[in-house]
Amino acid sequence: MTSGVTPGEVPASRRLRPVREGDPVPRKGRPVREGDPVPRKGRPLWEGDPVAAPEDAAPEASPKGPPVGKAAAEGLPGRLRELLGRPLFSYHLLLGVSALLMVLGLMMVLSASSVEALQEMGDPFYWFFKQSISAAIGIPIMWACSRLPVRFFRLAGYPLMALSIIGLVMVLFVGTSQLGAQRWIDLGPIYLQPSEPAKLGLLLWGADLLARKARNGMIEWRHLLIPLMPGTALLALLVMLGSDLGTTIVLTMIFLALLWVVGAPLRLFGGILGVAVLATVVMIVTEGYRLDRIEGWLNPWENASDTGLQAVQGQIAMGTGGWFGLGLGYSRAKWNWLPHAESDFIFAILGEELGLMGTLVVITLFGLLGYAGLRVATRVRDPFVRLAAAAATAWIAGQAIVNIGAVIGVLPITGIPLPLVSYGGSALLPTLAALGMLLSFAKQEPGARDALIARGPGPAARALSWLGLGGPGTTRRPGRGRR
Repeated sequence: MTSGVTPGEVPASRRLRPVREGDPVPRKGRPVREGDPVPRKGRPLWEGDPVAAPEDAAPEASPKGPPVGKAAAEGLPGRLRELLGRPLFSYHLLLGVSALLMVLGLMMVLSASSVEALQEMGDPFYWFFKQSISAAIGIPIMWACSRLPVRFFRLAGYPLMALSIIGLVMVLFVGTSQLGAQRWIDLGPIYLQPSEPAKLGLLLWGADLLARKARNGMIEWRHLLIPLMPGTALLALLVMLGSDLGTTIVLTMIFLALLWVVGAPLRLFGGILGVAVLATVVMIVTEGYRLDRIEGWLNPWENASDTGLQAVQGQIAMGTGGWFGLGLGYSRAKWNWLPHAESDFIFAILGEELGLMGTLVVITLFGLLGYAGLRVATRVRDPFVRLAAAAATAWIAGQAIVNIGAVIGVLPITGIPLPLVSYGGSALLPTLAALGMLLSFAKQEPGARDALIARGPGPAARALSWLGLGGPGTTRRPGRGRR
């Protein structure tokens, strides 16, 4: 029986034809889509490509396509999306960035404070040891907060807010003044600054308050402002009476972040910002030293030996560092040239010793921290968690922006520390507690709790589980415990 095919001719059943929509890729079992690879060809499938030919068929020329490098780069977004889609990505990002900033902070406190500590205390490690003790206390607090349920934070806001108000009132009567500012309570070996835990108290109290109002349908601007605005104003007034403009700005950031997330109308923000600017102008005009600070900020080089001293020396330190810095520990500004090198202006010492590259690393870390916090706020459904996560992120990232902006000269000097990096236990402990809270909230993301349980407990969690202190992911598997 003849087939009707001349010698050397490919049978019709095996002839090649252009790919049409709906054709399956061999061994794939699904329609062809743009970007699907052709087996054994090593490049993406382009429109008009033939279906893979049998091995004994004559090869045909392929149409010219994109270069191999571009094809490889096209796979990167997919891998990045896979990474970002992991349930515990926010958790690990928060934990990793916080750890890096803390280690960097301890390193820079040691470098920036060693000269002053040697001159005043006779021990170059004095301030470093104190900061290390604060970190040793704060890390367990952060770990504990990361394992607490959301309900705890909702309940903790009210007593913490009340204690903050009491502490700020006490500062006015029994507080200790330093450099014209009355912000601390002397407790013997330590100084307590009540305005720092007030930030955490405001965001927890405000988040729970607005979450309850939103649940009850009370979303008109009058309902959103009462009693949140009077409570914030009371804290801000008490802080300003202690001459702490920087903390007042941070409290305002927390307040605005809460209103933004809850969906307050834009015209409300315009009115609030107008009142805030007017109040700031009044406070600057009525206090001579604040007016001098503004003058020193606007014309630092004309007041380089007076009100502009800190700004000028900070800029000199930043410029001296160049691209890669003088080297860790080799700062010149810390030799009594730059006031408060270990706290307000530690970013200038960092720029001098680690250079522009070091400052960009720190800015990137704070950017990642802000991204992780906002990611948590947008991926969870609990209104309280969304509000608290966004407010905590605004607090930490906003405070970093204000501090760095003051060091590089684009914002006035307000005296607030760089979170996790500057010296100061009163600022470090509430910040670590807030980060622990964000870690706890990150476990509320879709699939995060299941991923923790599937991963199993770590060594520390397994040890604590025997004491009945285990949290999510530390439950013993059936048949593995004692009988």
